[in-house]
Amino acid sequence: MFEIGDIVILDGARGVILEMFGGLCHIVWEDYFASWEKEEVLEKAAE
Repeated sequence: MFEIGDIVILDGARGVILEMFGGLCHIVWEDYFASWEKEEVLEKAAE
């Protein structure tokens, strides 16, 4: 569903996927915070 480098949205915040492991995505958000999120809670941003 997602690939490394995809821009995603969660609760209105945009981020970029850095890596993926076991259904989780490591994301750096626009405020430079990083987190691991489940794929099913993310939405792919329109480009």
